[in-house]
Amino acid sequence: MTKYVTLMIGCLLALLAPLFVPAEEKTLQTEDKSPSSDFQVTYFAGGCFWCVEADFEKQPGVIDVISGYMGGKGDTPTYTTYARQEHFEAVKVSYDPNRITYSDLLDVFWRHIDPTDGGGQFVDRGPEYRPVIVYLNEKQKQSAEKSKADLAASQRFSKPIATEILPFTGFYRAEEYHQDYGEKNPLKYKYYRFRSGRDQFLSRTWKDDTVNMQKSMPNPSSLKTSHATGKTRLTPLQYKVTRENGTEPPFDNTYWNNKKHGIYVDINSGEPLFSSIDKYASGTGWPSFTRPLVSENIVEKKDRSFFTVRTEVRSKTGDSHLGHVFKDGPAPTGLRYCINSAALRFIAKEDLQTEGYGAYKRLFSGDKGKTK
Repeated sequence: MTKYVTLMIGCLLALLAPLFVPAEEKTLQTEDKSPSSDFQVTYFAGGCFWCVEADFEKQPGVIDVISGYMGGKGDTPTYTTYARQEHFEAVKVSYDPNRITYSDLLDVFWRHIDPTDGGGQFVDRGPEYRPVIVYLNEKQKQSAEKSKADLAASQRFSKPIATEILPFTGFYRAEEYHQDYGEKNPLKYKYYRFRSGRDQFLSRTWKDDTVNMQKSMPNPSSLKTSHATGKTRLTPLQYKVTRENGTEPPFDNTYWNNKKHGIYVDINSGEPLFSSIDKYASGTGWPSFTRPLVSENIVEKKDRSFFTVRTEVRSKTGDSHLGHVFKDGPAPTGLRYCINSAALRFIAKEDLQTEGYGAYKRLFSGDKGKTK
């Protein structure tokens, strides 16, 4: 009984959220009727837009994700009226087609929703939470229909695929407090997401998935992030390190003392680089590893700066400056990969499946995955 009371409290907090934000945050921006950008755009609906936004933002090649309302009859929807106006919660995804394709985005979408539930998603019930793919042109429509048919043919689900495929009729940006909700309110978001049952469902559904990790990676020949794009996606420190070969301060960075179990991926491309299994306390103040997780993803170059010769390490696909490798490490390799935290994103072992790196879960079975 207690778990149901807790769940109801979490849902009540979400419903009351609009009542406790400044009035100016409740004003919506102009309807988006003619999407145009240097990048391409598409729209998805998969239940709570907090979750859908957060899932797409983690994908390499996705430039921006905006939460909003679509599909209804009214032209001024708000969080308190959109359902009555027959809108549904959706997200606008802006992406670089040279780094992630529309087909890749469809695959991401299917893996983060329950495509068989046309009456809502997880704890959120009603047509305003139903799953929908919104297409902008005939090419997107055909791709979406083929992707849906392929999913049905795979027999991954015993129930029919109930996800709708609808034409674009307009997009209304949601109130500002809904944008990047997971980043602004991490505790409330994590509480809501866990209680919603979304991740539990996804873990059960895809637990036996053996998809090739590289399938979801962008085209290596076209992945290198431009300086202009990098500045819009990265923090100043991340940009300085990965694009200008900078170095972050020792003992004052994100992962130098991280003892959690998981893998480290490139902040730009998402390609797997290192594992906590090979991480050790070097005493230098930077994350240190005895070997790469995927050696093919590491490129070594001679670095003659600072009046000496060192071996720089970069990511193969993202071409990010990572750090340097030295021959003063512990056994068994004798190597020390001294890496900047700003070049990395850590994915905990319990999040590998939902983040799309399920193939690496086997690394942490039994007593593996310990860090010193």
